[in-house]
Amino acid sequence: MCRNIKNLFNFDPPVTPEEVRASSIQFVRKISGFNKPSRANEQAFNLAIDEVAGAATRLLDALQTTAPPRNREEEAAKAKARGAARFGT
Repeated sequence: MCRNIKNLFNFDPPVTPEEVRASSIQFVRKISGFNKPSRANEQAFNLAIDEVAGAATRLLDALQTTAPPRNREEEAAKAKARGAARFGT
């Protein structure tokens, strides 16, 4: 799947609506093949983003875990290290 879609569950501080929307945009772009839809498809594209964001929010609200919340800075550092190992510095 799209590498730009980030894990949003179990973080401290919790995910923001803007982060959910950004992931929804990436998902709709990926499955539609459009970075920016034509005027004819714009309404359907925007509706899909809203529906995916709503479904993602409901999912995140319903999920439960006993694991401690992850730290955003630590996870970003891990991702950066994985990228450096994969692609070099």
